[in-house]
Amino acid sequence: MRLVTWNINSLRLRMGLLGEIVQTLRPDVICLQEIKVDDPLFPLDDCRGLGFDHVLFKGMKSYNGVAILSKSPAQPVELPDWCGKGDCRHIAARIDGIEVHSLYVPAGGDVPDPDTNPKFAHKLAFLDELTAWLPTRTGAADRLVLAGDFNIAPLETDVWSHKQLLSVVSHTPVEVEKLGRLQDSLGWVDAVRHFIPPTERLYTWWSYRSPDWQKNDRGRRLDHVWVTPALQDGLRSALVARECRHWTQPSDHVPVLVEIDT
Repeated sequence: MRLVTWNINSLRLRMGLLGEIVQTLRPDVICLQEIKVDDPLFPLDDCRGLGFDHVLFKGMKSYNGVAILSKSPAQPVELPDWCGKGDCRHIAARIDGIEVHSLYVPAGGDVPDPDTNPKFAHKLAFLDELTAWLPTRTGAADRLVLAGDFNIAPLETDVWSHKQLLSVVSHTPVEVEKLGRLQDSLGWVDAVRHFIPPTERLYTWWSYRSPDWQKNDRGRRLDHVWVTPALQDGLRSALVARECRHWTQPSDHVPVLVEIDT
């Protein structure tokens, strides 16, 4: 299974770029986040035209939204409504014997204080609920993939400056701790860092505000693919498609590819 996860930042706006990714990376499964399209307007025929006959989506107008595109049959998985918000951040399907989850963790706003910033409080609560739920429904022997925009860069080498970003949402100690607990919940393996050493700087997101994102290279690794231990021996390769950030009208995130033996 060649699986790509990508925060597309508007599916209808970047349908052409999705086609480029399909041609370049040749994925079997695509997990999308921030599709920003309500279900009645989802471009289902366009996705099928790219070779993905099996499409699951959960969308909202101009906000959030997740999808899974698959060349093989995809059986939907029932999920909780995280934090009771109904804000379309998680979708899952069973594909070729693997349960694939496309996840969009709340960004958390600008102020890393849950007492004064409801968005940050939502982010922490979302992570807590997901961490508590996962062990109740499955075990470490199961074949699961958790992929998406986690909106957290956990390692010092996942950000351009560890010291300067310690108090910036996405790299604060409380977020890193929460993500660590989530990872420990099923012993998840970071599939990208399985191939790219933690000592190597690696980013998947660069702000639109940067006048020259490549020269400044002030990125963060917010997009992740995790697998349960049962799939670790089947990991074959990983790639962060940094070149996609050069494209015309790009997303501020780039696709991440992981190849897994099924």
